Amino acid sequence: MQHSIEYGPSFSWLRVRLGANETLTAEAGAMVTRDVHVDMATRLNAGNKAGFFGKLLAVLAAVVRKFVGGETMFINDFSSSQGGEVVIAPALTGAIEHYALAGDRTLLVQAGSYLASSPGVDTKLRWGGIRTLLGGEGATLMECSGRGDLFINSYGGIEAIQVDGSYVLDTGHMVAFEGNLDFKLRKAGSGWKSFFFSGEGLVMEFNGKGTLYIQSRNIGALTNWLTPLLR
Repeated sequence: MQHSIEYGPSFSWLRVRLGANETLTAEAGAMVTRDVHVDMATRLNAGNKAGFFGKLLAVLAAVVRKFVGGETMFINDFSSSQGGEVVIAPALTGAIEHYALAGDRTLLVQAGSYLASSPGVDTKLRWGGIRTLLGGEGATLMECSGRGDLFINSYGGIEAIQVDGSYVLDTGHMVAFEGNLDFKLRKAGSGWKSFFFSGEGLVMEFNGKGTLYIQSRNIGALTNWLTPLLR
């Protein structure tokens, strides 16, 4: 599988050249174009090894994700016996980042930032708990593990931060983080005045050692700016 990220960093899309019988998995609705002999199959995003209860949990998590984060519970597989080209793009303007999974790490991706992956990558929805729901990031994360190519996207530019200790981030700027990092939600400032009037609300405090991906723009801030103009 060969890939190239084009028109970045502001208006990136991903062009993938599939070999014979290779498969690309992508977020539903992300396709721009594909060769006529490339087939597309849609499936529930429950993980490659999910049994009945795993699929049931994925449905429940995906329903929450749909109504809280506006995301779909399905993903599309593109493949062809003779190979072919597929072009996909995220819904928002911004950057696309390639992440190579080597089997020893897990990447947790916020709802909406997963774009595509190769067959060796297992993707499944993971309940993030009440803390992610309160933080404005939706109630689920995309857990990506295994070996292969993973592509994530951001709103605006994307930057990889090497965390070694603690790191504080506004909730709306989180894209993804490696599984050996833990986080907790807390107030942005030291008192309730800063919580209600600073415009920051809650932040994520990451702890551990690993890579954190952040985006330069906040979709929640854009929504808040646009809403009064649409009335």
